[in-house]
Amino acid sequence: MLYPMFAMVMLTMLVLVYMAVIRVRSVANKQVDAKYFRLMEGDGLPRHVAQAGRHVANLFETPVLFYAAGILTIVMNLSGTLTIALGWAYVGCRLVHAAIHLTYNHPLHRMLAFVLSLLCIMGLWLILIIK
Repeated sequence: MLYPMFAMVMLTMLVLVYMAVIRVRSVANKQVDAKYFRLMEGDGLPRHVAQAGRHVANLFETPVLFYAAGILTIVMNLSGTLTIALGWAYVGCRLVHAAIHLTYNHPLHRMLAFVLSLLCIMGLWLILIIK
């Protein structure tokens, strides 16, 4: 489970860097006043800037359940083929979710990726509870 968890951390880091780049560019292009980022207050952000920030926040919501299940899987020595497959499937779903959210952002497509990722987490937690 360590590798899927590390992959999820790397996805989070990549999106954080992407968000930082988007924010710096938006200030440099005078789309956003730099003062906005002091308290995150002021005039509305351009869609792509708000979208990146929202996705970063999203990466600190349900993935916490994945990290907890991953740690328990390792501690309980339950890292079998099924748990590893569910871990990688979760990361894959979150990668697809990020790609959709940060590009064309179709809500139905994004929701499908999100629901599939939740099913992966649920599977991991069921394995933990059953064992």
